[in-house]
Amino acid sequence: MFRKIILVLTSLTLMTTVPLMAETRVPSSKAEISLGFAPLVKQAAPAVVNIYAKRVVQTQSRSPFAGDPFFEQFFREFARPQQRVQNSLGSGVILTADGYVVSNYHVVGMATDIRVVLTDRREFSASVVLADQQSDLAILKLQGDAQDMPYLPLRDSSTVEVGELVLAIGNPFGVGQTVSSGIVSGLARSGTATGSARGYFLQTDAPINPGNSGGALIDVNGDLIGVNTSILTRSGGSNGIGFAIPTALVAQFLKQAQDGGTQFVRPWAGLTGQAVDGDLAESLGLTLPEGIIISDMHPESPFAKAGVRRGDVILMVDDLPVNSPPEMIYRMSVAGIGAKSTLQLLSQGKLHDVVVPMVVAPDRPKRAAKTLSQRDILEGLSIANLNPAVEEELKLPFGLTGVAVTETGPIAARIGLRRGDVITAIDGSAVEKTKDVGPALRKAGRNITLEVLRSGQRVVLRFRV
Repeated sequence: MFRKIILVLTSLTLMTTVPLMAETRVPSSKAEISLGFAPLVKQAAPAVVNIYAKRVVQTQSRSPFAGDPFFEQFFREFARPQQRVQNSLGSGVILTADGYVVSNYHVVGMATDIRVVLTDRREFSASVVLADQQSDLAILKLQGDAQDMPYLPLRDSSTVEVGELVLAIGNPFGVGQTVSSGIVSGLARSGTATGSARGYFLQTDAPINPGNSGGALIDVNGDLIGVNTSILTRSGGSNGIGFAIPTALVAQFLKQAQDGGTQFVRPWAGLTGQAVDGDLAESLGLTLPEGIIISDMHPESPFAKAGVRRGDVILMVDDLPVNSPPEMIYRMSVAGIGAKSTLQLLSQGKLHDVVVPMVVAPDRPKRAAKTLSQRDILEGLSIANLNPAVEEELKLPFGLTGVAVTETGPIAARIGLRRGDVITAIDGSAVEKTKDVGPALRKAGRNITLEVLRSGQRVVLRFRV
């Protein structure tokens, strides 16, 4: 299927001076070609590290007698969850002299023991200081005497162009640090990465194999332009389509980590919309299908307060085109909390600009979070009132009525409740606030019915106490 290539540009000011594009050129003499990449590798390789991580995971086998009315009671122990240690191998890049390292979430997320090994064979313990599964990025901090570390300067990834020579450095298959070369073959690829990552990526044909995850994608000046994250493959091997997370987003992760953050916070839009297709473009008077048409907005949305209305079309954010809701969230994430972004808006057939502050989702009205106690049937169930902050944390649409499940606890999990469910009624009685849940459960009989909204679907859970 044909995909439109969208040029990713950002207005983010990075810590390093952006190299002039005139410095990037094709080797012009035999002497230059014979040099190869050796000087560049010697310069950059010390800042690329190997990461060994251990995590404890729960495994559970299904009993062959599950659901059997007679034998199930005799084989309950068969399917009891078991703990085992899972090892992962990946790469990372040192970003600062005092030991901040970036890697992928799928390499170090939920790890209980992380060991970082440099090219000179020095080893450091490390801890995750900020991680985000959605972006598949994590920032580590080296422990001990981690001073004057070799690090890679960040280049503004908005200046990267298709066709530039790049090197991918990492530890594929655990064979040790390896360098592969290629070019940037695409910009602003969206929705194409594997695993948990969602966002925008640089595409490269430099081979990226298992173990390269979290490694460096550098340009011919030795500056970091991306963090290798995944490949697109049918066989499991590298087929020349690899993806790297742009440094514009990495810079925001580093900033929030240095400011003491533990979870990556994105600016809140508080709206829903869809990409403008050919039919919509024609009806709106656009010559090309571009932008996002707004279908709904939260009353507290900073976009609504700035004057954006339903039916308006957002064409650009900070003079950069946006053609899907995920792309707009990426632009906002790169701008960062506290910034102000300028939108180009098509409203009632006229173009004009509006300025929108980048803010976090408001935690109001009060979430009134609570965990049910021993006297309640669903002991250990954690719930919260719905508000923009809770909806953002649980990835819920706005406009729902009910109480959000933030943690299930053992009993609620057993009857089928999940984190992110919204309880709307208990035994036919509507539930609107957390204070309604406990009394409704205590009032219920031995056969209880829960009405739940899950991923836009109505689910009914019945259980007996």
